[in-house]
Amino acid sequence: MREIVLDTETTGFEPAEGHRIVEIGAIELFNHLPTGRTFHRYVNPERSMPTEAFQVHGLGDDFLRDKPRFAEIAAAFLDFVGGDSRLVIHNASFDMKFLNAELSWVNLPLIAMERALDTVALARRKFPGAPASLDALCRRFGIDNSAREKHGALLDSELLAEVYLELIGGRQPDLVLAVSAGLASAGPASGWKPAPRPVALPARVTDEERAAHAALVEALGEGAIWKRFG
Repeated sequence: MREIVLDTETTGFEPAEGHRIVEIGAIELFNHLPTGRTFHRYVNPERSMPTEAFQVHGLGDDFLRDKPRFAEIAAAFLDFVGGDSRLVIHNASFDMKFLNAELSWVNLPLIAMERALDTVALARRKFPGAPASLDALCRRFGIDNSAREKHGALLDSELLAEVYLELIGGRQPDLVLAVSAGLASAGPASGWKPAPRPVALPARVTDEERAAHAALVEALGEGAIWKRFG
């Protein structure tokens, strides 16, 4: 299954008020694993950048002035996302309304909202009442977002891909292994066979945690079930 994790940066909140896309970043997943294919473009919005938006993403008029207009990158964008791949987006309604507004202005086909999976809604269903921002979810799952000083579409897509995989249960929801650059499915036809790791993964239990566990087992007495195992 092919999915596209996608993010945009804009000049404001409403395309109906003349706001435009200034950056698109997207990464490709196949069976929930990154393939290494990405799409990233800065876009000349053909208007000035409001101070409030500049403070969010740091993309100013001087930087964007020589970048391509949306009309010049629209075909490449549509080719990358394809006609039926699921689009994984944080707060999908925001990005989708901008993408479809931009597509409509250059007379290109719109993207059906049904293709979008909103990770904000997914996070709120899984963790009711908890913060669902991208930063909050990175903290929850221990994902390093230290490079995220400002919003950036490609970096945010990369972080969102990691968050998404955690939200759906980790990196093996479909029990599919990447066995080649093309991410062919493992199975009898591929010739792949399970084998022990050549080097064992390092233990993630600290000395302090071992000592605390040993003290707990000792306090439980001789009948503790833990003492049946070496």
